Amino acid sequence: MDNRSKGSEMEQRADEFLRDAKVWILAHNFHCRFGEVDIVGRDGDYLVFFEVKWRKDDSSGDAAEAVNDRKQKKLCEVSDFYRMRHVDLAKLPVRFDVLAMEGEEIRWIKDAFPYQGKGF
Repeated sequence: MDNRSKGSEMEQRADEFLRDAKVWILAHNFHCRFGEVDIVGRDGDYLVFFEVKWRKDDSSGDAAEAVNDRKQKKLCEVSDFYRMRHVDLAKLPVRFDVLAMEGEEIRWIKDAFPYQGKGF
């Protein structure tokens, strides 16, 4: 299985995991000129931008560590664009979560990093 197929499979597992956790999925692979976010959802009163990272095992390091400062900044820019396009959601508090998938385990890291943008 190639990396793209494996990535799609892992994002499907993440989607099922979030739906089971009662997260309302709003978008998959939302992209704009600033970048892409894997999943956008509502978790209670929060608008959540999810980054999904998968590792076959821990030999390549922790999956969550792949969401570095540069990636975090990109996700914040994408979130600004998303909220400008969806003004009905813009007033909700925002959270950035990571779904770290290692082997068969899914670790949900809520509020994985703070907003790092200029606002909109």
